[in-house]
Amino acid sequence: MPTQPTVLIDGRWTSRESALAVRNPADGSLVGRLDWTDAEQAAADATAAAEAAATAFAGWAGTGVRERCRLLSAAADLIEERADFLADLLAREAGKRLPEARGEIAFSVEYFRWFAEQARRPHGAVVQEERAVRRHLVRRKPAGVVASLTPWNFPCSIQARKLAPALAAGCTVVARVSEKAPLAVTEMIRCLTDAGLPPGAVNLVHGPAAEITEALLAHRAVRVVSFTGSTEVGRLIMRQASNRIVRPLLELGGNAPFLVLDDADVDAAVEGAMLARFRNTGQSCIAANRFLVQDGVHDEFVAAFAARIKAMTVGDGTADPCPDLGPVIDDERAAAVRGLVDEAVAAGAQVHGGEQRLPEAGSYVAPCVLTEVPQDVGLAAEEVFGPVAGIFRFSTVEEALTTANATEMGLAGYVYSGDLGRGWRIGEQLDVGILGVNEPLPSVAFAPMGGVKQSGLGREGADVGLEEFTEVQYAALTL
Repeated sequence: MPTQPTVLIDGRWTSRESALAVRNPADGSLVGRLDWTDAEQAAADATAAAEAAATAFAGWAGTGVRERCRLLSAAADLIEERADFLADLLAREAGKRLPEARGEIAFSVEYFRWFAEQARRPHGAVVQEERAVRRHLVRRKPAGVVASLTPWNFPCSIQARKLAPALAAGCTVVARVSEKAPLAVTEMIRCLTDAGLPPGAVNLVHGPAAEITEALLAHRAVRVVSFTGSTEVGRLIMRQASNRIVRPLLELGGNAPFLVLDDADVDAAVEGAMLARFRNTGQSCIAANRFLVQDGVHDEFVAAFAARIKAMTVGDGTADPCPDLGPVIDDERAAAVRGLVDEAVAAGAQVHGGEQRLPEAGSYVAPCVLTEVPQDVGLAAEEVFGPVAGIFRFSTVEEALTTANATEMGLAGYVYSGDLGRGWRIGEQLDVGILGVNEPLPSVAFAPMGGVKQSGLGREGADVGLEEFTEVQYAALTL
């Protein structure tokens, strides 16, 4: 059980008088304690952390890119060395299956390694002059202090996706992580300080989210706010950011369509559906949310998908053998998912699965798939964030595209087709920022992550993810 201080300000790890118990959603057991403060102290901590980041900014931005990247690579090495400890902690506090927790830690390492390499590549330009005596140069400079605000579903990899490019670009950071799964990401950040990052380069505060966010966005030195979470909160952060013209980088809610065309390999589509829907017990922003299946393969797909779901095992993700599904994050989420199922059934939907015997303790939801789901229920319109899938039949591609795009969200979308060209052309017509064609897990460190419409602004990952933390400076020189 972690006992070290969990608040980091100006290079010093400190404790607070009060603490928050972090419990395993698999059985309610205590995983560890998080230093916690009231709203007033949390705002003061956030301000102090922003001051520390502001003071450290000039030195960190002025550190040569080779040295910055050496330190990030050293941090990646430490995270990898401590991977077993971090993954076990993550699995217990978030209810993850241990193999998925290990995968998330490995993905976090990849972000630090990739951006440590990417930051050393050229990012400027010499523009062709129009007169012999003039030269035109374009360069990128670190933007300033970054507020990094992350959720509980992938606490380590999402924070790594923000920290790595921000620090590589020369920015300093104040991080706030979700209290629902804060311990592994806190220990990941400890790897950064243990690797030798200077005081103030990265800071970490805990406490009520609203007060911390407000204090950070009001601070004169904060120039970028990077947030992953709900669209509702994202809108609030964007409004607050506008008061000081702070750049918002927002990855928000999703409602991903998963199209199965009548020429698809049904076995491959079912395998992809299992990964796209049930990874992390369905608690992923890019999870397939609405399964749109064409008439010609609908019944075959439903039968095969339902059979796979009925065979799933449910339990503690750290058990041996490891179950197919763990718990959802808490009882509130479990009740919300069950409520979506109950509403759909009351409106005429048919349930397939949901028959697993669940552990007596813990925040569990039995996996199931529903057919004949009306379009006016929550299962058709809301982000499920749990191990439940709704299937919607369609006849024509035009009908499927209309249904798929009839939402204000646009984070991810999936298409399965036996004709790759056809699948690609149809996929291009989806209003989404991330597309998987015969591919259920599109996320990689070197590709941009982000959505369109109400699913956010900006991109994380890839070269554009580094640019989000920089400002462009143009210079004209007369010789």
